[in-house]
Amino acid sequence: MAAIVDSKRFKSFITAMIIFNGITLGLMTSKSVMEQFGPLLIFLDVVVIGIFTIEIAMRIYVHRKEFFKDPWSLFDFFVVAISLVPASEEFSILRVLRVLRLFRLLTIVPQMRKIIGALVSVIPGIGSVAMVLLLIFYVFSIMATSMYGEAFPQWFGTLGASMYTLFQVMTLESWSMGIARPVMEQFPGAWLFFVIFVLISTFVMVNLLIGIIVDAIFAIKDEEKPEKRAVDEKEELKRELEELKAALSRVQKRLE
Repeated sequence: MAAIVDSKRFKSFITAMIIFNGITLGLMTSKSVMEQFGPLLIFLDVVVIGIFTIEIAMRIYVHRKEFFKDPWSLFDFFVVAISLVPASEEFSILRVLRVLRLFRLLTIVPQMRKIIGALVSVIPGIGSVAMVLLLIFYVFSIMATSMYGEAFPQWFGTLGASMYTLFQVMTLESWSMGIARPVMEQFPGAWLFFVIFVLISTFVMVNLLIGIIVDAIFAIKDEEKPEKRAVDEKEELKRELEELKAALSRVQKRLE
């Protein structure tokens, strides 16, 4: 059974089932489709859940305790377990969470697993940048509430409202025409406040976050190069051995 569970064909089959299940889950959100093919889609969903359950059972049987030591395997177990919860009003939120089974692609496709691993590895760096960004938000929110709170209470009336407004400014969503220019009509010097905030929060801090993630992905690619080189060298050595074997075979035939 271990040969089956760890085989490439078995993993490809499970991957195909996840993609197929993703399509059926998407179709089940359409009322018109459910009116015509509802029973069929529900039946297919039950079949896929059964396949996933059998797969998890096989992996537990093969890997035993090692299965529960692997975070990716535990994630698969959790997602499949949610799918087995009866669809009732009491567990409606769990029924919605069944769509999480699509994330199983992250545990099966190696390239996706590496990307997730890269994101996890940069969490400390992202956390540090996020703390700095939060501090910037807090300082600028206090300033905005103090300067513009009375004139624009809907945007800067409270500290929370100011932070939300500045978050909109950071995303550059209608920040100029929708927020900055109306404020500048009463406070002409407000442009300096908004420009400095956008430069620091958007063009420095956000790009710094992106840079950390990109650097982690490039680090993964650098780690893959030695592995790929080793595989290429192995294939080259195998080819040379086959050529040598063929040459020896020809020499042996001539001697005979």
